[in-house]
Amino acid sequence: MSAQNSPHASEPLPPRQERASKGANPLRRPSDRFESWFRGLLMLVLVLGLPVAALSAGRTAYESSMRTVQAQSAQRHEVTARLTSTVKDGTTGGKQQAQVRWTDDNGTVRTGTTLVKSGTPKGATVRVWVDRDGGLTTPPMNELNATTTGWFVGGMAAIGVGAACHAARAGMRHVLDRRRYAQWDAEWDAVEPLWSARFRR
Repeated sequence: MSAQNSPHASEPLPPRQERASKGANPLRRPSDRFESWFRGLLMLVLVLGLPVAALSAGRTAYESSMRTVQAQSAQRHEVTARLTSTVKDGTTGGKQQAQVRWTDDNGTVRTGTTLVKSGTPKGATVRVWVDRDGGLTTPPMNELNATTTGWFVGGMAAIGVGAACHAARAGMRHVLDRRRYAQWDAEWDAVEPLWSARFRR
């Protein structure tokens, strides 16, 4: 039989279907569309929220630390003290605890313990920090400490936002997958008897 006499020869060719527009895929389930939308939302949060959170937290920490720097600088000052005993050389070098004596602003002789370089002889002078009451204290925070704190807190805030977005995405996938598996089980329970009946005929 020739192609002209073929029963399909006179039938017109089916119209060429245009490519389905994005989002019109019939195989896409509502859960797929929701998942795609949720991923876009999380990406927006990462792009916009992450830098805002990092800068805001870092700036807040920096300003708080600078207030501490100013307060400690106003409350502490350095004085000259003398060692009351020779500091022995340590096996690893560095500094060791030693007794020192100094005179406070009121003329009172005071003593205390501070870190002194190993090998420093008795009677040598060292600089120590004291508070308003004249007692030994640690050096005040400086601007470098405040800057480091701001960067650290800002970085932790950025990591926190990123981790929260990742956890939200993983949790969303877990919930949707459970719903999908339940839906597949229900559909299989409805289709399986009809499908398997064909092999029992």
